[in-house]
Amino acid sequence: MDTVKKYIYFHRPSFGVEEEKEILETLRSGWITTGERTKKFEADFERYTGAAHAIGLNSCTAGLHLALICAGIKEGDEVITTPTTFPATANVIVHCGATPVFVDVEHDTLNIDVSKIEEKITPRTKAVMPVHFVGQPCDMDAICELAKKYSLTVIEDAAHGLETIYKNRKIGAISDFTSFSFYATKNITTGEGGMVTTNNPDHADKLRILSLHGISKDAWKRYSESGYKHWEIMYPGFKYNMFDIQAALGIHQLKKVDFFWQRRKEILEIYNSAFSDFEAIEPVMQNIRHNGDKNAYHLYVIRVNTDAVTVNRDVIMNMIQEQGIGVGVHFRAVHISPYYSETFGYKRGMLPVAEFNSDRVISLPIYPSLTDNDLYYIIETLKSIFRKIKR
Repeated sequence: MDTVKKYIYFHRPSFGVEEEKEILETLRSGWITTGERTKKFEADFERYTGAAHAIGLNSCTAGLHLALICAGIKEGDEVITTPTTFPATANVIVHCGATPVFVDVEHDTLNIDVSKIEEKITPRTKAVMPVHFVGQPCDMDAICELAKKYSLTVIEDAAHGLETIYKNRKIGAISDFTSFSFYATKNITTGEGGMVTTNNPDHADKLRILSLHGISKDAWKRYSESGYKHWEIMYPGFKYNMFDIQAALGIHQLKKVDFFWQRRKEILEIYNSAFSDFEAIEPVMQNIRHNGDKNAYHLYVIRVNTDAVTVNRDVIMNMIQEQGIGVGVHFRAVHISPYYSETFGYKRGMLPVAEFNSDRVISLPIYPSLTDNDLYYIIETLKSIFRKIKR
């Protein structure tokens, strides 16, 4: 505790010689934008998730946005989602001209509280967008039953849920659309990047066209050896496509997904054991709720018992970072941020569970390259800090 020898980052990606070799081969091939490697990564991802179609994109955000467009979400519509999420989940709803309707979360998992969804459904409700927080699966059966009852589209935000399984069904092959993230801090990474999956071939075709300017042919097909192909503008699309440099990483990262998951699980169990007797630290639940469930263990989130300490969460975070340990907050409640509060009239007190956790959660490092010595230092540092601030 006296001298910090190094800084332990909140997250570090894990790359090996396989990724390096693939990147070099991609650069030397002369084709670096969307091409054969992207198509391979998409095919590998289809096999991994069991989804009929996977479309590589430049972000999970792009996948959520395109899914909303494919679902016909427009101005005047409402989309139900959670306030305990990254801003992108709500922002894309606004980009479609629709209104995000926030539903409070469960205290134990921080997933959307399914029991409170139906009371928020109106004739304007057109979709529901659950988020698998930290990779803990939402209750998809209950959500899909409500969607069927009210003719709603289900769009899963699986930014945290690459490895997530719900009742023996892989996330990505359950609902209308599912969007995944390969951002730098995610369970596998392409630097930036994402993937949207669907079982509907018509949706898949539209997603592909929308992801590249709305034109009818991909660039790599236009300039292929089979001859030049003219394109047509089918929709006013976007520049959301994944490219082969990203896919070169993803191809090999996906092969390591089980190893990465196993190491994160080990780290989570070490944390849980270390903090089990600390009144001021409560890990957010990551237990299995149903037979056949699997948690992706994307994050390790603790909830600070502010009644047991003399300072607030933000002070504690600064104390941890001063000791050379990176931490995060997942998440500050979206609905009480300035834009959503001022635009849609949300105020503190409206979603009390999300707000309670928004003020108290801290995310600790959990990634495969953390060493046992790193973990020991993190644990002992937190114990020392919490002893000092004990009420």
